[in-house]
Amino acid sequence: MTGGDASASGLPRRVVVLGTGGTIAGTSARPGDHVGYTAAQRGIEELLGSLGPPLGVERSASLALEAEQVAQIDSKDMSHAVWRRLAERAAWHLARPDVVGVVVTHGTDTLEETAYLLHRVLAPDKPLVLTAAMRPADALMPDGPQNLLDAITVGVQGASAGLGGVLLAMSGRVWAAAEVRKVHPYRLDAFDAGDAGPLAHIEQGALRRLRTWPAAGGPAALGLQVLAADIWPEVQIVTSHAGADGRIVELLLDAGVQGLVVACTGNGSIHQALLAELLRAQQRGVLVLRALRQGSGCIVPGGASVLADAGSLTPSQARVELLLRLLAHQPG
Repeated sequence: MTGGDASASGLPRRVVVLGTGGTIAGTSARPGDHVGYTAAQRGIEELLGSLGPPLGVERSASLALEAEQVAQIDSKDMSHAVWRRLAERAAWHLARPDVVGVVVTHGTDTLEETAYLLHRVLAPDKPLVLTAAMRPADALMPDGPQNLLDAITVGVQGASAGLGGVLLAMSGRVWAAAEVRKVHPYRLDAFDAGDAGPLAHIEQGALRRLRTWPAAGGPAALGLQVLAADIWPEVQIVTSHAGADGRIVELLLDAGVQGLVVACTGNGSIHQALLAELLRAQQRGVLVLRALRQGSGCIVPGGASVLADAGSLTPSQARVELLLRLLAHQPG
């Protein structure tokens, strides 16, 4: 998905920043409280203002920043409606010839899900860069302003180098949306990509690539129409663990679930009692996908696997994948 070249059109280059809330926009009643704050209290215009005097990528008169508030929520409360709205607005701005990249400020709790959804739906040729923070905006030493500035840097320099796709810029590193996952509840470097590692570092306002950039665009993009349904399919996550008996699957089948992700032990193994119920669900037409419940690695194929696997996707990303598969095949 591309909207042409800004320089060719004679328009100034522009980065659009879409705000959705999250910790990066949060405030605390007590200075230094990095846990008891309230998310989504400051608007995106105020966050951009916190960057202070023109810095780095903003010094050029040929570059403009534009802000839009798409939502104002704690990302733990992310909804399908906000996902659709965010995807629509990101796609609209990316199609503009003067826009070289789009930045999204987001909460960290469901960031890996939103990033994966945008990757599968849009797969843009221009940079679509998510960013976030682990400390609220009024912390004594907030991490949000630097992360936001870095995300803008990735948008501008990535576009100049022809590097697109959905990305996360945080803590001085750049991650691919299809690989990133949250691995820590408190540290500033709370994200990782398992075996894949980061795509790049952001050092002193410069993007330094570490490995081959994932290809953007192409058949990976499902398109906005996949999100058009008023009612989305019911997809849930169940976990295999000691003592699992599968009763939760029976309840979900009775409730009309259409897709199930099982967070597995080991190399995609499932308690035999739970497996029996999952196979029954699959026989009834429910899509079932295995994912690893640990934070890294991928399911290594082998043996007589009776349930499909999600490779290196986290259970929450695998849920998004199943959701999109069901949406893509819904009538109408």
